[in-house]
Amino acid sequence: MADAIIPKTIRKPASYFRMRRRAVRSLQVLALLLVLFYTLFPYYWAFVSSTKQGSALYQSALMPAFDFTYYRQLIDNPVFMGSLVNSAYVAVSTTFLSLVIGLSAAYALGRIDFPQRRTILMIVLMISIFPQVVVLSGMFELVNWMGLFNRPSALVITYLLSTVPFTTWILTTFIREFPRELEEAAIIDGCSHFRILTKVLLPLMGPSLASTGILAFILAWNEFLFALTFTLTDENRTVPVAIGLIAGNSRYEYPFGQIMAASVTVTLPLIIIVLIFQRRIVAGLTAGAIKG
Repeated sequence: MADAIIPKTIRKPASYFRMRRRAVRSLQVLALLLVLFYTLFPYYWAFVSSTKQGSALYQSALMPAFDFTYYRQLIDNPVFMGSLVNSAYVAVSTTFLSLVIGLSAAYALGRIDFPQRRTILMIVLMISIFPQVVVLSGMFELVNWMGLFNRPSALVITYLLSTVPFTTWILTTFIREFPRELEEAAIIDGCSHFRILTKVLLPLMGPSLASTGILAFILAWNEFLFALTFTLTDENRTVPVAIGLIAGNSRYEYPFGQIMAASVTVTLPLIIIVLIFQRRIVAGLTAGAIKG
């Protein structure tokens, strides 16, 4: 038999692998730059538009004019500043109540065994995906019956309908990741479920509470439909409704510059909050991704 001819493998030079790594790295950088441009350019364009006056608004210049007249008008406008205060009150109250209620429910659903636990979790998930229009008429009757119509407190009650299921579902996932040995040791020491939640688990849930609370705050800060329906007067409206009702000096004028200035002003608190809690948000979103 003729000897089998075994082809020799051709080894590629090291320069080939270096070039391939550089090409992959360049593509990754390019993809990152495209994502950053896609996400940040609208906000930059809003800032550029908010610093222009008159016909300059319709020019495609990418550099801002640094004319802050619209911002000074917003600061001098008591209606807009009052709407900022209303939005802060509603968003902070909604976030606090959502975390308190959601944390209690998440502990029960994540740690206490009872037959209907899976069913309740599915109901919570179904409630969180309901469109706002479906429950609008029912919430209107409830708010009217409670005597909260045209009050910011009505928005806190209605926003809990969407934020509590959301926080409950996310915090349940976080609580399930904690080892049960922590609770067993606390139970041996005589701790109740309330003390286990507040003294054992709560100090460990800082990142998860920060990430969930930020998302609930953004949801309450940006909500428009309920705020438009349940508030009538200017002194009780929130920022999204106040921006939507900004009008020009005449019926033929569209106040594009004022709206852009208001949008930039409203977005700044969210950016500041995210930057302050950036590390906790990242830690909370990645918790449980790697199991040791």
